[in-house]
Amino acid sequence: MEPAKERFVCIHGHFYQPPRENPWLEAVEIQDSAFPYHDWNERITAECYASNSASRILDGDSRVMDITSNYAKISFNFGPTVLSWMELAAPNIYNAILAADKQSMEWRSGHGSAIAQVYNHMIMPLANARDKRTQVVWGIADFQKRFGRFPEGMWLAETAVDLETLAILAEQGVKYTVLAPHQAGAYRALGAEEWTEAEIDPTRAYLCKLPSGRSITLFFYDGPISRAVAFENLLDSGEALAGRLVGGFTEDRDWPQLMHIATDGETYGHHQKFGDMALAACLNHIEGNNLARLTNYGEYLELCPPAMEVMIRERTSWSCAHGVERWNSDCGCSGGIQGWNQQWRTPLRASLDWLRDRLAKTFEQKGRELFNDPWQARDAYIEVILDRGMEQAERFLAQHASRELSKDEKIMALKMLEMQRHAMLMYTSCGWFFDELSGLETVQVIDYASRALQLSEGLAEGNVEKAFLDRLKEAKSNIPDHHDGLWIYQNFVLPIRLDLVKVGAHYAFSSLYEEYEEHSQIYCYAIAKEEYTKLSTPDAVMAMGRIHIASEIAEEETCLTFCVMRIGSHDFKGGVKEVCDAGDYATLREEMSGAFDKGLYTDLVTLMDNHFGTHSFSLINLFSDEQRKIINQIIRQNMEDEIASYQEMYERSRPLMEFVKETRVPVPHIFMAVAQPALNEALRHAMSEDEVDADQVRRIVSQIRTWGVAIEEPGTEYFMRRRMEEMSGQLVQDPSDLKLIAKMQKNMDLLNEIPVNVVLWQMQNDYYQLAKTVYPEYLSRSAAGEEGAGIWLDAFRRLGETLRFNLGAVLPQA
Repeated sequence: MEPAKERFVCIHGHFYQPPRENPWLEAVEIQDSAFPYHDWNERITAECYASNSASRILDGDSRVMDITSNYAKISFNFGPTVLSWMELAAPNIYNAILAADKQSMEWRSGHGSAIAQVYNHMIMPLANARDKRTQVVWGIADFQKRFGRFPEGMWLAETAVDLETLAILAEQGVKYTVLAPHQAGAYRALGAEEWTEAEIDPTRAYLCKLPSGRSITLFFYDGPISRAVAFENLLDSGEALAGRLVGGFTEDRDWPQLMHIATDGETYGHHQKFGDMALAACLNHIEGNNLARLTNYGEYLELCPPAMEVMIRERTSWSCAHGVERWNSDCGCSGGIQGWNQQWRTPLRASLDWLRDRLAKTFEQKGRELFNDPWQARDAYIEVILDRGMEQAERFLAQHASRELSKDEKIMALKMLEMQRHAMLMYTSCGWFFDELSGLETVQVIDYASRALQLSEGLAEGNVEKAFLDRLKEAKSNIPDHHDGLWIYQNFVLPIRLDLVKVGAHYAFSSLYEEYEEHSQIYCYAIAKEEYTKLSTPDAVMAMGRIHIASEIAEEETCLTFCVMRIGSHDFKGGVKEVCDAGDYATLREEMSGAFDKGLYTDLVTLMDNHFGTHSFSLINLFSDEQRKIINQIIRQNMEDEIASYQEMYERSRPLMEFVKETRVPVPHIFMAVAQPALNEALRHAMSEDEVDADQVRRIVSQIRTWGVAIEEPGTEYFMRRRMEEMSGQLVQDPSDLKLIAKMQKNMDLLNEIPVNVVLWQMQNDYYQLAKTVYPEYLSRSAAGEEGAGIWLDAFRRLGETLRFNLGAVLPQA
């Protein structure tokens, strides 16, 4: 074999985000810590997942020579929970990931670079056998639905492993998984008798023979290089990474060597900025210089079957020196804050284990009345999770029900299966990974427990929730104000817990600000208007109606009557009741309308109490995104005059302050406090004009520099980036638009004068697409003497220079 063919390199990226969805909405709500993005999924997608789908290869002057997909050249897994979000929220990136796997199959002898993952990142050695099986079955089914093929390999959460888990993988047809080197116990040549307990050589595949008689292949990644990538800044240079990988080969080995590493995929762009470009440069350097053959695990396994077998160290993982205690006890891992402990981990897991077993007993007992086999039905329920249409749920029930079910029995069956889904989601590993019980990730798993409890109401015997909370109270927070698990449940979890009445309250209040169709969708709830009336004056607005609400998850439904009002700018009151009588509503509407028309707002509150018991709902009952949208609207309406006042004060004071500055007398702080919002607002307004006044922008920028005013980042960068991306998207639709090219050039020239580093990623992607498709066409038209083609080429080339392209390298043949 040629040197490049007997030396293989494989880089594995474990791309994963925990499920962040509100369990009652099945959607990710706004997360302020991810600003300027909506939530952390969106932010990490922009910083990492998108970047790796179109990563830059740069020349010596940091100009773009090529744009390439890293996914097609590495090995990777994506967690099902983040892919399900991405399919809807970032479909272009989602499709790019799927396309990269197909491309890798063409390059790697029919072996795709993507592998599956246990469904919601459960720590498998700490799970019971039934949950382990469902995690594997669901992970495989999710992969098959998305990638259109069976997965050869499967990633274990935190590489946490035991023999039972490996046996289930092998039983389900998975060929291999990837582990850390310290998880190998001993090894020997196939057929040999003596075991060796020395440190394992990671450059080959190993066979693990299982008690069941089956076997599975294990790959143990290179630990030192993987750590250097993740924690030691090896990604500062793509060539350095390539050199480190290639430097691991040795002439002493007489087998085809596989140098391979594994890290969190988020390392490449999120944890380390521009890490995706370092990865792309590394792959390009290895491939371009024939230093080794890039491969994935499936291809290597076909070419080089295991000649050695291995025994594993059970109940170990890649990120805990104590086995799997990071998710089970106060082991000290992640202990970053002095004086804190993780003693809460043990009672939290014990509470969830108790709840899991109680709900499993209920599911098994009640499930026998409805299903042929309750646990087989649970394994197959992934079919419904992957297709939430009512028709799919009906097909599923027809296949797995023991008899024809009534409408109420169908609802019960779906609720029990959803109860089981949330009982597994509550074991998502991130709930134990960090320091604090009241942290975002830990509260999220308790949210799932609360949803499972709610779904069990009327099914489980006794007060299960109280018994659960008695146990959860034993988990103590490191933050005195947060007390314990019971306090966290009452103050962080219960406030977001929903039922159909609260969904109706959301609909009612949001209808004050937006017009709903006769049939509308709010997250996973379908809503139909029976009757609706809205009245408004300059001082107040009121809405009344009757609506029908149905959950698209469990098919529960109800009919509600509501009345909500806003008096002044922010005084919201409302009532909702689970009654839908037309005559009762007619009386309500007549009485409330009469009082509203007369401006008798105090009487309205009394009437509302008469009809609803109390006006117990307010703006706080809106879901986070809609609540934020309405509050921002109220703030904008009330702040417009104040912002205008700031600008007026700034312009009035500026000449005097310029004189003060010339005399070297310190400029008063109050003037600087006025200048900051005035100039930032002026800059935003100037850059948002359809035809930007360049001179005006330059004046504002000059004043920003004169006074040393800080640009409000990252909001300003995000705003300007989105404006430019709109234009580049328009250019892709109509590449011949010379006016648009000129407009983009003008705006880019101005952006280069503003002290803001605008992310060019999407604009460069659009330009690259045009350079590959439209630019050659105009070259041919220009060569044929077509009038105007040369003008387009000059404008396009100049825009490319501004966007930092080496157009000659992108299209060397041109």
